[in-house]
Amino acid sequence: MHTIAATTSAGLGLRRGLIPELLAMDDGAVDFLEVAPDNWIGVGGRFGEQLAQLSSRFPISAHGLSLSLGGTEPLDMELLKRTREFNERFDVVLYSEHLSYTSDDGHLYDLMPIPFTDEAIGHVAARIRQVQDVLGRRIAVENVSYYAAPYQALAEIDFINAVLVEADTDLLLDVNNLYVNAINHGYDPQAFLARLPPDRIASYHIAGHFDEDNDLKVDTHGAPVKGDVWSLLDSAYRRFGVRPTLLERDFNFPPIAELLAETWRIRMMQNAHDDRHRLLEQSRA
Repeated sequence: MHTIAATTSAGLGLRRGLIPELLAMDDGAVDFLEVAPDNWIGVGGRFGEQLAQLSSRFPISAHGLSLSLGGTEPLDMELLKRTREFNERFDVVLYSEHLSYTSDDGHLYDLMPIPFTDEAIGHVAARIRQVQDVLGRRIAVENVSYYAAPYQALAEIDFINAVLVEADTDLLLDVNNLYVNAINHGYDPQAFLARLPPDRIASYHIAGHFDEDNDLKVDTHGAPVKGDVWSLLDSAYRRFGVRPTLLERDFNFPPIAELLAETWRIRMMQNAHDDRHRLLEQSRA
């Protein structure tokens, strides 16, 4: 059984287009692989065998796409049941979903923002609690990128914090999403970080984005991580400490060596913060 380190670990998203390169990686090239269970539940044949091979060599984390936590339709209990079976089969330690909705009289195939209202807080928190009960585990919810909010009675940070408390759940802090939203909606990402509860941060995501304009960034997951996002991840480590961190790349794949170089950069940042923490603790002793 493989486990993901509670702190220092750098992972890579398992995408089908990367499978040949992932299978050829050395053991230890990454600390874990993350999959969207929705895309793998019930998959057999060659792909199923390849997932089994990779899971025998690398710990697996899971990041759901389709639960539609903010939706109005009843939760898909069959999907939840099969997700629990998937998590148990692959010894998934970290399981997360998006703080969004993905269905409205059918699947929307996108991550839609939830209205930032008190009513929505109660609605989505109740659904998260139900998900945690069915899965038999605490989950983490991810802050999503958005370009137009349907209604904002509350600031994004107030909405997220209220959901975390009322649902009694954790946060997967997507640093790229935070950066993109801060630029697009004109707020200070450092001030956002300062108001997050440190004890709720379960893990981090980083990814690339597209610079449409100085004040418009598009979350693509199709490019290298940009310098400002690396700097924001460094700030998060400094404020909250090191947590498992995933590099997301969904298309426009470069040679695997370039992706591994980015995961190696994550590790180096984590090691630097661990060393700084140890020196600080020694100075206090």
